[in-house]
Amino acid sequence: MKLGVSSYSLWQNIQSGELDLVGAVAKIAELGGEHVEIVPLDCDLVGNPHLVEAIKSKAAEVGIEISNYAIGANFSGLNDEEFEKEIERVKREVDVAAALGAKLMRHDVANSKDTSIRRFMADLPKLAEACRRIADYAAQFGITTSIENHGYYVQASDRVQAIVNEVARDNFRTTLDIGNFVCVDENPLVGIRNNIKIASIVHVKDFYIRSESNNPGEGWFRSANGAYLRGAIAGQGDLDTRGALRVIKEAGFDGYLSIEFEGMEPCERATKIALNHVRQLWEEIQ
Repeated sequence: MKLGVSSYSLWQNIQSGELDLVGAVAKIAELGGEHVEIVPLDCDLVGNPHLVEAIKSKAAEVGIEISNYAIGANFSGLNDEEFEKEIERVKREVDVAAALGAKLMRHDVANSKDTSIRRFMADLPKLAEACRRIADYAAQFGITTSIENHGYYVQASDRVQAIVNEVARDNFRTTLDIGNFVCVDENPLVGIRNNIKIASIVHVKDFYIRSESNNPGEGWFRSANGAYLRGAIAGQGDLDTRGALRVIKEAGFDGYLSIEFEGMEPCERATKIALNHVRQLWEEIQ
């Protein structure tokens, strides 16, 4: 197992201008990460090969791996021309992942206000087709692509499984986020057990959870069924982080674990605390 950090965890400081993606790579190494996931929010790496090379060079300089490259995408609700353009756009992002030297890449698959199972089943063939074609393109670079359990529409473990099974490619799996299942009110331990065998990388995240009748105020968002959620430092929220890591370890997962922090605390300190705590928990689990 290698424990690292998503650059998204440092988004507070990237957004403020205190860090850029190159600086984030160096900071993650400084905090103790063994690998970094590159999430280019508000940054076009497709059109900036010099920045791609700078990120890759900095990772080599500070001695950490670039594990995963994660981008947004949407193949739902598009006409044929839009659908083809989106596939081609994501293929150009696969080229970026290859240039970074990453062997894993996560792309989103759908964004729909109608999250019903009827809509999902209608969309499934096109979603699978897009993911299959991108995975086939990525195979030439030795890259495994994946979708994450997030975004409400494709967040429950069974919907992720449905797409992975329909795509039917060895190099197409899931980025398994241990916290995101609560956004659709699924028990995280159940979701993890369901999907750990098809995971290419695991995000370690935590949430504070309050009932739908207990509005805590600013900084919270709502689950699909109305519970209030707020990002927490891994191990300090309301999720059973130790239990989640036990399920992952007992399943024989030995790949990348990646801290993903999206809470209100200062991001560098929060990420450091999460790294240290998750590393300790993993070592304690027999």
